[in-house]
Amino acid sequence: MAKLLLRLSWGSLVYVSLVGGWALAQTKDDIELTVTEQLLRRPLATPFRSEGTLRDTTRPAYTIERQEIEAQGARTVREALRFLPGILPDGTVGTEVNALSGQFIRGSNSAQVLILLDGRPINNLGAGAFDLSELTTDIIERIEVLPGGGSTLYGSDAIGGIVNIITTSPEEGRVYRLTTELGNLGFNSQQFSLNTREGDFSLLLNYNRTQAQNNYFFSIADVSAFRVNNDTIYNNLGIKFNYEPTDRTKLSLSAFYLPKEQGVPGGVPIPEPQFGQGFFNSLTDNNRKYTDQILTDVSWQQQLGAGTDSLLTARIFADFLNTRFDNRTAFAETLSVDTAGRTVKSRRPQTQQRFETRQRSWGTQIQHRWQFAPNQTLTYGLDYRDVAVRNTTQNLATEEVRLGYDAGVSQGAIFAQYVVDVSPSMAVTAGLRQEFSSLAKGSVTTPAVGTKFGFGDTIVRANYVRNFRLPTISNLFSANPTFIGNPNLLPETGDSYDFGFDQKLGDIGLLRFTYYINNISNVVAFTRVIPPRDGISGTFTNIGFVRSTGVETSLNLQLAPNLFLQANYTNNNPIILDDANPAVIGKELRFAGADSLNLGLAFDDRKGTYVGLLMHSLSGYPTDNLNREFLNGYTTFDLRFRLPLGEGWQLTGGVENIFDQRFELFPGFPDAGRTYRLGLTASFL
Repeated sequence: MAKLLLRLSWGSLVYVSLVGGWALAQTKDDIELTVTEQLLRRPLATPFRSEGTLRDTTRPAYTIERQEIEAQGARTVREALRFLPGILPDGTVGTEVNALSGQFIRGSNSAQVLILLDGRPINNLGAGAFDLSELTTDIIERIEVLPGGGSTLYGSDAIGGIVNIITTSPEEGRVYRLTTELGNLGFNSQQFSLNTREGDFSLLLNYNRTQAQNNYFFSIADVSAFRVNNDTIYNNLGIKFNYEPTDRTKLSLSAFYLPKEQGVPGGVPIPEPQFGQGFFNSLTDNNRKYTDQILTDVSWQQQLGAGTDSLLTARIFADFLNTRFDNRTAFAETLSVDTAGRTVKSRRPQTQQRFETRQRSWGTQIQHRWQFAPNQTLTYGLDYRDVAVRNTTQNLATEEVRLGYDAGVSQGAIFAQYVVDVSPSMAVTAGLRQEFSSLAKGSVTTPAVGTKFGFGDTIVRANYVRNFRLPTISNLFSANPTFIGNPNLLPETGDSYDFGFDQKLGDIGLLRFTYYINNISNVVAFTRVIPPRDGISGTFTNIGFVRSTGVETSLNLQLAPNLFLQANYTNNNPIILDDANPAVIGKELRFAGADSLNLGLAFDDRKGTYVGLLMHSLSGYPTDNLNREFLNGYTTFDLRFRLPLGEGWQLTGGVENIFDQRFELFPGFPDAGRTYRLGLTASFL
């Protein structure tokens, strides 16, 4: 078998080639590093709430690191998730850089996936979820996906799983980095970063400007047109500051400002034969969306005692998530079929409105990680988060403002996780969390237990996790004239079971397999009142039970000294077992049941050259719970390259969707077809 042998001395940096990127190693003595060991030693924080490795956890988890993100050309966190197993990131309304993100894990929807930034929650509690297209990847060190949830450590929203975004920290020395990239569809991007360290202080300053027009020809069903009002512009700014007076104390400050403006072209007309007509907005040239996000936190780490077995971490964070949508559509159009079978188009005036949501939240995390015996570690602490959300609708013609909801939720919790290495080949993890909430029915207890056994080159693992999600403020307190919130809603709950193994393939690779069962109960859904009473058409209730089963597999393999293969397959089968509508029982849950296959073949050497061919394939899936309408699956191929041009210079580029496959990710929302980009990066001291 091919083996990668690297000899190094203290203080040297060695880059070990992996699929799509580089791994960084540092050691004091001459050692032998293999591809398999490098994969198992990948940093992983989410299952521990502190730094660990893939080898340490009983949970199936998947990561993508900075060098891989750059090699694949991912511009946002949404795009960076595309080739990972265990998650379906295709639930969006397009393939453009600004397309609204959607992520489905083990039969859950986007609102049931917890989004963490450096280990603390950023989910929007007004309507749920967080748009991962807001975060550009130039500030990202790695992204971790933990299928099966993690409410024991992180609380609400982790019904299906967790996406943890780890941002870049300042490094040694002073480095300036400039990047510019151009592409079709009017795409252009510029990025500048400064990384510097002076004594005990270090600073990372980053600015990214990304702009695109995203106007293109499309054809869906019987409609062919040119997509307009699809432009976007980002001006993202990030800063991270560290102060380390000793090797046992670290104070960190981070702040990210994420403004984005974009056109909203809306869906295109797709007649629905079962109803005899289709409804769509046609004149959307003036519809605009504005987001203005500020994410800040301050953290302190302190080693206690004389050794390194006791670490105290404290953090306080404050976020401001503002979204505004201006619906300035003058007319709406309806397609209908007359008695002669001819399509008839009619128009009616629309009320022009502004929808605005402002979320203010702050919170704290305090935890102590204590290795009180050589084979036993206890992590325990408390969390608190206070969120207030205000939603309004304004008639732009009369300037009348109507309040949708103006309310808040406070969440607090105590938690503990115990890890014991029973023997060199066996480990057990057990955790418990007690959540307290300002909601009348918001207190939840969530246990978790996991184990792993080692048999030579095989590691077998099994886990159970209890998860939950509090209803959104919109579900609870909405005061819309036609529907109202329900303050008596119960939290959604989930039980996640998985069994799998990690198989070393000698020194050249790693095979991972997981079979899972994920149950989701007390699903919050809108229930209509028939006939409507006092103008109220309905409210939200706890109905439904979904069971999802499937497999998650991944393979990383070194075929030759500089040639690597990456493959993963995710199978999902979410079935509705209980619902207020008996017609959907036994049907597949909409959007969440697609299967995903990813393949990657890459040449990657230690000199910086990278050429990769990436395939992404998604099966078809239903768009409604009655399973009457399905979107077709698709397969795309991307080509990416990185070429060093000299000291500190590199050329990057690629073609996405090489064969120009056209498809829909959401009904009525086309993809952008073939795109290409070319970039130049300069780094200097």
